[in-house]
Amino acid sequence: MQSILQSALACVVGAVEITTDPSGVTFHRSPSTARARLGDMGLDSMSAVPAGVRIEALTDASALEFDVELTEFLILGATSSGSAFDLALDGELRDPVITKEQTLVVVDPVTWAMEHQPAGPVTLRFDLGASGTERRVEIWLPAGAMLKLLDVRITDGSSLRPAPATGPLWVHHGSSVSQCAEADRPTGTWPAIVARAAGRSLLNLAIAGQSHLDQFTARAIRDLPATAISLELGLNILNADSMRERAFVSAFHGFLDTIRDGHPTTPIVIVTPIICPIAEDHPGPTPVGPDQQIHVVKRPAELAADALSLSRIRALLHQQSVVRYKEGDVNLHIIDGLTLFGLDDVADLTDGLHPNARGYRRMAARFLPLAFGDEGPLR
Repeated sequence: MQSILQSALACVVGAVEITTDPSGVTFHRSPSTARARLGDMGLDSMSAVPAGVRIEALTDASALEFDVELTEFLILGATSSGSAFDLALDGELRDPVITKEQTLVVVDPVTWAMEHQPAGPVTLRFDLGASGTERRVEIWLPAGAMLKLLDVRITDGSSLRPAPATGPLWVHHGSSVSQCAEADRPTGTWPAIVARAAGRSLLNLAIAGQSHLDQFTARAIRDLPATAISLELGLNILNADSMRERAFVSAFHGFLDTIRDGHPTTPIVIVTPIICPIAEDHPGPTPVGPDQQIHVVKRPAELAADALSLSRIRALLHQQSVVRYKEGDVNLHIIDGLTLFGLDDVADLTDGLHPNARGYRRMAARFLPLAFGDEGPLR
């Protein structure tokens, strides 16, 4: 086997930045300036989870090998099902390759103490068939664990080069409900399912816990050559109780104004939050309890004035989208998150907030026709 790390990096799709240091290569889904300025471990860690990131290459090799280091965060008491990698050969999806060789960071939800259970690098092998025939290869990286790439190898005498894009660029931004760490495979996240079915090249800027109408995210989207944009908004603002109504409305318009500076007519779909029963009519924050379920925090009525529940966030997103449409933004559309995952679906919530793999597949089946169907705004 021959090392072709640099050639493989030229085939990476779905990352905002690729950073290299002596310990390996990381694929980030947020800008380095934002990570440096915020100094937030959550953003830095979840940005390094390569949800939607993949290698898209043409190769005549009979096998590919990846050396990686993986790190997964777990709530105390939870168990890991490992990290899955997906292989698609000439568009045909094969069985996922799963490894449990990964460092675990176990977080106590009450004290926030962290216990590290270290693991070393692991080698993953993807058999591609007989050598000598060039085929399109896609390797989709995990959606739930941080990844550091150490090396990529192919069979001796073979070559590897970038493959053409799968289609026009669709940029999606959102919360953990769009990163989909609970999916059973990288192509099982609902944005990945939709992108593959719609013939779009996905850039998934959904970073768990980090959808707060940040200007650095809006600027990143502004500067991308997107032909379609979707924005799942509001859930993390509720989770962190990071805004009251006055700030939320202003931030929403500022976020869209920045995107529109680079995409004045690109179709944009706003996706309101899916159901979260405990927070429908109660403001956040929503900490995780020892039972591994999310909870809300009781507060006096005077401290809850203008605080945002999920039902209020949905109402504001609908109202303010209408305001912009009346101002002339006819390429702005909205999909109610409850039509993607609503009251009849709550049995498929893992912790009261996040859907399971079955729930994400159902979200994809509903979003696809609404957004990319014959009458869909992103078609």
